[in-house]
Amino acid sequence: MKRANADIEHWDVEDESFWQSQGNKIATRNLWISIPSLLMGFAVWLMWGMITTQMRNLGFDFTVDQLFTLTAIAGLAGATLRIPASFMIRIAGGRNTIFLTTALLMIPALGTGIALMNPETPLWIFQALALLSGIGGGNFACSMSNISTFYPKKQQGYALGMNAGLGNFGVTTMQILIPLVMTVGLFGALAGDPMELTRASGTLIGRIEAGTDTWIQNAGFIWLVFLIPLAFAGWFGMNNLRTVTPHPGTPAAAFGKILGLYALGVVATVVGMVALEWINMWLALPITILLTLGLLLLLPGTIKTNIKTQYAIFRDKHTWAMTAIYTATFGSFIGFSAALPLSITVIFGNMMEVAADGSMTRVVNPDAPSALTWAWMGPFVGALIRPVGGWISDKLGGAIVTQVISVIMVAASAAVGYVMMLAYNATDPNQYFWMFLLLFIVLFAASGIGNGSTFRSIGVIFNVQQKGPALGWTSAVAAYGAFIAPRVMGEQIKAGTPEMAMYGFAVFYAVCLVINWWFYLRKDAYVKNP
Repeated sequence: MKRANADIEHWDVEDESFWQSQGNKIATRNLWISIPSLLMGFAVWLMWGMITTQMRNLGFDFTVDQLFTLTAIAGLAGATLRIPASFMIRIAGGRNTIFLTTALLMIPALGTGIALMNPETPLWIFQALALLSGIGGGNFACSMSNISTFYPKKQQGYALGMNAGLGNFGVTTMQILIPLVMTVGLFGALAGDPMELTRASGTLIGRIEAGTDTWIQNAGFIWLVFLIPLAFAGWFGMNNLRTVTPHPGTPAAAFGKILGLYALGVVATVVGMVALEWINMWLALPITILLTLGLLLLLPGTIKTNIKTQYAIFRDKHTWAMTAIYTATFGSFIGFSAALPLSITVIFGNMMEVAADGSMTRVVNPDAPSALTWAWMGPFVGALIRPVGGWISDKLGGAIVTQVISVIMVAASAAVGYVMMLAYNATDPNQYFWMFLLLFIVLFAASGIGNGSTFRSIGVIFNVQQKGPALGWTSAVAAYGAFIAPRVMGEQIKAGTPEMAMYGFAVFYAVCLVINWWFYLRKDAYVKNP
């Protein structure tokens, strides 16, 4: 009897009889192991938004700027690691890749838990752990590339929407679970002693006052509960497709390729972090991307040949068009997910106080809403609606759906910027919180639908050989939103003009609206409404 996880030699899902007799069952099994594995990737990658918020509540000796930087480092690493991850499936095989990349998440999960046990842990250790948590961000590219090969064209919207949409629930899962597990000594003596809150905090079910004990270290340890069984499920339940990966080699050889690819990504990320200390962010990011692509070409033998073949996507104008459009949708989803918790804490955690002489200073807002209570709502809506975006796009076409949500994002981004300005300069910022939160939920919903519509378009525009690398590349560049949004919002909040960040995003969305119309909706479009 053939093992469930055996390599598959023949795979032709465009043949309806093959799909009905064999393909559908195998694809479904791989999809439903892939989804929770990707969910954990998102959770570990984006956990720093919630962790840094609680570090501030516990009085860790770091500035707001340094805490925003931890979130940004994780974002930078996750995006950069997606570039080498884009090429893993065709080099190392789906089963090998998903198993190992899921198992690697145990390193930052365990390390973060240990580091958080001691408030004297130096900043550089947290920076290193934030970088390693970027593995979870990188995993998206190989996961999507893998699942795209298991399904026929007519079901690309469904398959990629389910994998990415439910995988995106890792953000919401993390934002709900971390505040809850920090309230109890879940792991007993193994996780050490609790710390006392110096500021009020919160969970999904309400406010937690200063002076309460909290186990912030559980924010790292909790993921091991899920990662260990998921790694086993990936190894024993998934498959390598030999039609996609003819020569993965032995498992040990495949693992070596995967680790080598991620090691190059880590090197490029470190160079990018150093570059950011010396030059403008908008110069440092392209340098990081180009360095990563260049380092990949230094790999030996058939790996280099395989990667050079896949680099053909860079000669296709649709690669660049869809990269910009997907950055507007997924980049916004992931960027706002990373930046929103700390933004709520900083904007609404303080308020203006008018002195007797009429001067105004920012002081602590004693009734501030807790980011740990509310920040999960936007990512939840965005992730929940993503499969719907894929389903609608399968019916109506991806480009028309993308066009509609782009208009919504331009308006919502400009509006939320205005509300942020009012709140930041108010003596009672709480009056603006519900409008702020509602507008962000609209942004998340629009970006979630757009995530589904753009991936549907990519699945139709590119052929079977280009589709995987194109999905990986576009998702890699878009993931820099997890770096850009915290960085830009942190800088503008520090400057006292948080609205400027959102106005800038609105301009970018308008540019992408024009690109989408020119390439895919005008009368003589290159590909009509894919």
